[in-house]
Amino acid sequence: MKTLLSTASAVAIAGSMMLGLSTAATADQVFNDDVIITFSLCVGNDCVNGESFGFDTIRLKENNLRIGFNDTSVSASFPTNDWEIEVNSSQNGGANYFAIDDVSGGRTPFRVEAGAPTGALWVDSAGDVGIGQQTPVVDLHVTSGNTPTLRLEQNGTSGFASQTFDVAANEANFFIRDVTNSSRLSFRIRPGAPESSVDIAADGDVGLGTSSPSAGLDVVDNTNLTVAQFSGTSTKVVDLQSTDNGAVQYRMQTDSANRRIVALNTAGTPQSQIVFGNSEVQILGPTAGDVYGTFTSAGLVTAGPTCNPGPCDGTFDPSIFEVPSIEEHAQYMWDNQHLWGVGPTRPGEPINLTEKTAGILHELEVAHIYIEQLNERITALENETR
Repeated sequence: MKTLLSTASAVAIAGSMMLGLSTAATADQVFNDDVIITFSLCVGNDCVNGESFGFDTIRLKENNLRIGFNDTSVSASFPTNDWEIEVNSSQNGGANYFAIDDVSGGRTPFRVEAGAPTGALWVDSAGDVGIGQQTPVVDLHVTSGNTPTLRLEQNGTSGFASQTFDVAANEANFFIRDVTNSSRLSFRIRPGAPESSVDIAADGDVGLGTSSPSAGLDVVDNTNLTVAQFSGTSTKVVDLQSTDNGAVQYRMQTDSANRRIVALNTAGTPQSQIVFGNSEVQILGPTAGDVYGTFTSAGLVTAGPTCNPGPCDGTFDPSIFEVPSIEEHAQYMWDNQHLWGVGPTRPGEPINLTEKTAGILHELEVAHIYIEQLNERITALENETR
């Protein structure tokens, strides 16, 4: 049988009970049936007759507000954990909060402090969770007026070194902050970065500017002249290694014959160049017109002052070059220990192949002139002896 009490009836019964014996006034009231209160219920030392409930159905009113859940299950197969809803600290100067306590475990897994803003934690009808957001539009929607942030903190309680990272975003960038190490921003994405600025494929290939990378690192840039730039202090090395002694190649793929490597100074001015053309390789100076040498299947062709000190084929023109006598040439050779046109070639010193080759050519031409002169002498002597 259920007992249905109006508020007035409940107060009347309570009053009549208080007029009885003093021992009955402090006795617990036990109802062995359902109790239904059609209006509001106030529980606590500070409830008063004529309590103004407003829209409250149940009110707890005193200086220590707690609702305990004491599970009396005794079978090992049933859960027995006790819980408590706790409102505000019982200590003088304590905090104001609403909390759910794991009484059996001695923990407080959930707590909301007084003053928390509206929408501090919000779950909408679709199950989307808002933090600082009353209308979340994704599974977890975090809103803040200044740099919404997620902190990942390893606090050392499990025996591992403490480390804290922040994942955050604002109008300047999306970033990962290494809080433990001077709050360094080791990773950033600026607003407006193009699609697939960094794209990692299922096979681990990394694309920069492409959603379908076809190499370990695939860079696609249709805007900038400089596609990749490596800079910094001290020596810089681009190191290509094959760990199983396979082929290592540096490739430049284009139908243009202008495939080049350019060496620049710190001001960005070209100093020297290597051009890999179609079936030829050229070594250039600062400009395209400074051709120092061209390698083809036919050989090496050099440019520049190749006839120094000799006059090249001017050796055969008396108006350009006066051929010394054999005796003069021999005297210079023995006095200086080298040929005049070739110059000194000392052990351990670098050799200018262009100058040496030109000097050897000059000396060869002079030698043929001497051969011709000696042949004339021999012929004259032969004629004299006949």
